[in-house]
Amino acid sequence: MPCEGCMDRENKSIDPTMEFLLLGFSELLCLRVLLFLIFLIVHLVTLAGNVMIFMAVVTEPSRPPMLFFLCQLSVIELCYTLVIVPKALLSLIVVDGSTISFIGCAAQMHLFVALGGAECFLLVAMSYDRYVAICQPLHYVAVMSEGLCLRLAVSCCLGGFAVALGLTVAVFRLPFCQSHRINHFFCDVTAVLHLACTQSYAPELPLLAACVLLLLLPFLLILTSYVCIAAALSHVTSSVGRGKAFSTCISHLAITLLHYGCATFMYIRPKSSYSPARDKMVSLVYTNITPLLYPLIYSLRNKEIRGVLRKMLRRKKIAQLNWDTGISGL
Repeated sequence: MPCEGCMDRENKSIDPTMEFLLLGFSELLCLRVLLFLIFLIVHLVTLAGNVMIFMAVVTEPSRPPMLFFLCQLSVIELCYTLVIVPKALLSLIVVDGSTISFIGCAAQMHLFVALGGAECFLLVAMSYDRYVAICQPLHYVAVMSEGLCLRLAVSCCLGGFAVALGLTVAVFRLPFCQSHRINHFFCDVTAVLHLACTQSYAPELPLLAACVLLLLLPFLLILTSYVCIAAALSHVTSSVGRGKAFSTCISHLAITLLHYGCATFMYIRPKSSYSPARDKMVSLVYTNITPLLYPLIYSLRNKEIRGVLRKMLRRKKIAQLNWDTGISGL
């Protein structure tokens, strides 16, 4: 893959002390202030929504498996946005783009892929939870034990971080052209690969392997779970019962489609179709809008989350009343 600004094979470097320049949205000079305000508001609302779900679940004495997985999903989304958005906001403030070190770029890419991968695996665990709840309801409590949920949660994180580490090492061992200008607002895999001084497609193989492990295999497992769920529901004679059972899957399905839809468009396509402007816009949705939608989807569609949030708000209201009573008594 010929790199941007690479005139010959000798004009290349791999130096851990070098820096990359994130161009961000340098082509949208007139919209910088507006974009900064929009990103900042979306970022703060996303943080508030995920923190609220996390706090609501943590303060709940008895946590069903789905709430446990939702808590982990909120933590992943919190970390995910904190890894990407601050640098994106900085790129809007600095006119000529913001710099990032070689190590900083590698760390950002690793965390981005690791958290995204952990989310892919977590969506599989959540689909398995729905499968057991609908297809084996009498064994649900025994199968989805606290120990199994904890092991699944740890496995999701370790799997994501292991695949991300292999991909990051493979990408940053490549020779880079003297032009270290990344036409993106963070160190995305495709944008960094575009700077590699190679004429072959071999550097894309680690990305292809990561896509198979993080996107294709988890998606097939989720699809298998829902095929089994659909088969089980087809034997339910009551339409009310079918609707009730399927309604517990709607939130998970919506998030799965959002997550895999954006990720598939970004990474499972030929590099000849690489378009910096389009990729930045899709990444913008992927890293800013979808983390904002997740808390909204689950708080609107999940009865357990709505119940937990109501309990938390009720406790806060009681605590505030007690505080006001104590103050007035003084």
